[in-house]
Amino acid sequence: MFYFLTAGAPEQSPLMMLMPMVIIALIFYFLLIRPMRKRQKQTEQMISDLKNGDRVITSGGIYGTVSGLREKTLILKIADNVKIEVAKTAVAGLQSSPPEETK
Repeated sequence: MFYFLTAGAPEQSPLMMLMPMVIIALIFYFLLIRPMRKRQKQTEQMISDLKNGDRVITSGGIYGTVSGLREKTLILKIADNVKIEVAKTAVAGLQSSPPEETK
């Protein structure tokens, strides 16, 4: 009954039917996954290279100076006689310039 709909259509190879999915997967890899892995490796390297005296900012927005290192945490000096313990994974980056003080 529906033979007339498929009679003139050429058959596609399975490889040609999978080609769009392969191309989409490659684009997804090069635009999303690869840069994310590179950024993650840079962050892990930065965290492993931390030492006493480094000025950092946490993911919560706290600026501080590293005053002690432990296996999974570090001690941040955030003010005179004020030290807090934070997870190393909470460090978002090194502080490039001193924070602006509000008056």
